[in-house]
Amino acid sequence: LTPLVVVVAVRFAPEVPRLVFLLQPLALAVYMGGTRAMYRTWKESRLYGGLRALGQPVVVLGAGDAAAGLLRDLSRSAEWRVVGLLDDEPTIQGREVYGCKVLGRISDLERVAEEFKVGHAIIAMPNARHEVRRKVASVCVRAGVKALIVPAIEDLMTGRISVSEVRRVDVEDLLGRDPVRINTVEVREYLRGKAVMVTGAGGSIGAELCRQIARFEPSVLICFDISEYALYRLGEEFAAHFPTIQLVALAGDVKDAIRVDEVITRFHPHVIFHAAAYKHVPLMEDENAWQAVRNNVLGTWQVGRSAVACGVARFVLVSTDKAVNPTNVMGATKRLAEQVCQALSSEGKTQFEIVRFGNVLGSAGSVIPKFQEQIAGGGPVTVTHPDITRYFMSIPEAAQLVLQAGSMVQGGGNFVLDMGEPVKIAELARDMIRLSGHTEE
Repeated sequence: LTPLVVVVAVRFAPEVPRLVFLLQPLALAVYMGGTRAMYRTWKESRLYGGLRALGQPVVVLGAGDAAAGLLRDLSRSAEWRVVGLLDDEPTIQGREVYGCKVLGRISDLERVAEEFKVGHAIIAMPNARHEVRRKVASVCVRAGVKALIVPAIEDLMTGRISVSEVRRVDVEDLLGRDPVRINTVEVREYLRGKAVMVTGAGGSIGAELCRQIARFEPSVLICFDISEYALYRLGEEFAAHFPTIQLVALAGDVKDAIRVDEVITRFHPHVIFHAAAYKHVPLMEDENAWQAVRNNVLGTWQVGRSAVACGVARFVLVSTDKAVNPTNVMGATKRLAEQVCQALSSEGKTQFEIVRFGNVLGSAGSVIPKFQEQIAGGGPVTVTHPDITRYFMSIPEAAQLVLQAGSMVQGGGNFVLDMGEPVKIAELARDMIRLSGHTEE
């Protein structure tokens, strides 16, 4: 531009055509940008071009923004070689995304895997509904392809995620529903600065309840459990991750009226979450039936009675969907525990709430760890009955539901989480076997 300015200013040369003023900046931009583009193309081809032929063939499921970001990362990876994308959107069939062609719909995965000898698929749909991701994961399982999944689109698009952070699909991705969102404002209002007590605090549900409660800054958290080791582990965890929370670990049995009265009278908690229970269905039949009654029913009565006597504001019972028309001893004892709470609710000012939920993934006695154990041991994988169905939820979801129920202003009641569609246990076992890389045979 400087020579043009000089020419126009001095005017000792013939008059410059006006078209030059338009064409010269364009030519300059093409020259400067084009040389940089050519250099970058040459550099990336030299650095990464050879890698594309070295990696394992993989197909990307989804062709949106997450897939585009993933393809940029994978183009620099020696681990993977993308053969194409699959997406159900009709308008993008046959198009290319970063040089990778959309080869068809997601239902075509089995055909594409066989044609291109693909052993892995990456699900790049972090914003899709849980039902969609579950369906896609099931397609991978049934196609015999090992599935990986992109954790979060925010991490991918901001560059915080690397290829190594793309994780394998777990059985949890085949279950459940969209994540539960609790009203944190309501929960914070009734927990912050208050004394909170959790019975069965060393168990899977009780421990997660304690972690969730710690987020809302109670004045003191009373953890009550019969297991000394469980309390020790919980105390160590809180010392490392929640050092500002005052945690009191108390060993005791919920059936021990003297100990229960002593603890509740001393700390006078604002709310009690009663999670202590025997919950393993087969184990609580026959020989252990009476112990289930004593622990689940008598224990609930002892804690609830003491809560009423001491004027505790809220009492939340952790129950189960097996208490509805119970067909086993464990379910029957939890139904009786619910009736105990309903009876006690009329004896004082304590507000009783009952929370029911289905099978909790990863909890002690859950079917999923049992299946994983059986698969790791080479089988067989045992299912009680081929037609059994169950609802599933995660441990954090279960804890959040319990906390939300405790925040309800209106007096007591039964609360149940909408857990989506039930899962057939036999199909779950088959999916887990395939996810582990084995076949039913």
